[in-house]
Amino acid sequence: MTKVDFYFNVPDKLAKTAQLCEEKLAKGRQLTVFTQDLVMDAALQNLLWQHSATSFLPSCLAEDGNSGLTPIVLANNGDHLVQDDVLINLQAQYPPFFSRFRHLIELVGMEETDKAAARVRFKFYRDRGYTIKSTDVANQIG
Repeated sequence: MTKVDFYFNVPDKLAKTAQLCEEKLAKGRQLTVFTQDLVMDAALQNLLWQHSATSFLPSCLAEDGNSGLTPIVLANNGDHLVQDDVLINLQAQYPPFFSRFRHLIELVGMEETDKAAARVRFKFYRDRGYTIKSTDVANQIG
């Protein structure tokens, strides 16, 4: 069954995504980031490529011919998914294909509309028997 983690009170979802990608990549994991649109794809890809002077976070779009060779794939729809390890959801609704992944990470911003949408997703997963781990980013040091 898919492991589900929620990170609440995330001040910058793209920065948190880059951090999580770096952490998971260091553990040899593959990631799909479910983005909102092509604009978010471009912003996130730019951030990943420039994330740190000491790390390299290779990424590409799901439609790219190299997506099967790249550990971080950005997708704004469910087409062309090439792996089923870690999924980071940046959309307001649950990804309809989430159950094929081993690990789903939901990022929730600080805005009330984002929190309301996250409550719906949380209930959706809980009502289907998924165990959910919640982390309040506001309470983390550093």
